[in-house]
Amino acid sequence: MKKTSKSANLYAVNDLRYEDIAVSECKDDEVLVEVKSCGVCGSDIDRVYKKGTYHFPTVIGHEFSGKVVYDPKNELTGKKAVIFPLLPCFGCESCKKGSYATCENYDYYGSRRDGGMTEYIAVKRWNIVLMPENLSYDEGAMCEPVSVARHAISKLNIEKGDNVFISGAGPIGLIAGGWAKQQGAENVYYIDIDERKIEFAKTLGFFEYTEDVTIDCVLEGTGHSDAIKACLEAVKPQGRVVLMGNPSGDVTMTQNTYWCILRKELKLSGTWNSSYNDVVNDWKESLKAMSEGKLDVKPLITHRFPLSQCNEALEMMKNRREFYNKVILKMNEDEN
Repeated sequence: MKKTSKSANLYAVNDLRYEDIAVSECKDDEVLVEVKSCGVCGSDIDRVYKKGTYHFPTVIGHEFSGKVVYDPKNELTGKKAVIFPLLPCFGCESCKKGSYATCENYDYYGSRRDGGMTEYIAVKRWNIVLMPENLSYDEGAMCEPVSVARHAISKLNIEKGDNVFISGAGPIGLIAGGWAKQQGAENVYYIDIDERKIEFAKTLGFFEYTEDVTIDCVLEGTGHSDAIKACLEAVKPQGRVVLMGNPSGDVTMTQNTYWCILRKELKLSGTWNSSYNDVVNDWKESLKAMSEGKLDVKPLITHRFPLSQCNEALEMMKNRREFYNKVILKMNEDEN
């Protein structure tokens, strides 16, 4: 078995190192995955340059796919897989209901324990989701944002012919637009502070929001006060609003904005992560939709970097030196 693994290891804020680390031995409830692709999430940028992880050093990355190369039970060896990054406690009230996204004592690959920006990683068997053979590893690495978007859109209860408004035209926002169309939305409209993102959304068949459009339901994807205000003002009376954006600081609201909720009798709900249980499994449904061609995420991948250039990739994203949508780190440059 492989003894060391090239990794993107975070030692402190602004100190991400590409280096060899020891590969952990698999326990009976784990398998060894050779990581092929790992997506860079916006939260990775915050962890590297602002907030850090929960302890140091930590290998970052929670959007990853790969091949099972060792299974103590010899059941999954050779299988293509994606990894659900949340490790629930299984003991709290949420876990007992199968609502693992709201677990009170969870662990997490890429922030609370070593994650997917590495060549090899031992992961819990429970977190393995087998990939359809016709999907690439890059598409597999997109399964996490696809599942998060599916979970959020499902809470909007979209009806056929609805106009949907989404704030934030990043990867999850655009994927959510694809899910909205799958669920019967007539049109999907976006706002974003970056005009390049709006123009990119238009190439995918979406629209820029204008005030003359009647909006039936809204997905807020940024966590910014101004965007929340725009969402609440745009949606029609008795409309549905789902809050998905994770704020980086305090969110404030004026009296007039708050009145939008009251006077329009809006239906608000929050969304967090994704469902992963025997009743609702966003991950399996996401892989199925991609495999069947109902959801094409390949156009969203605008940049690929070898893992050895992890710092260059994250610096590009942080400084916005050029337009990007989804950035994928490759462990093997020749394998998609």
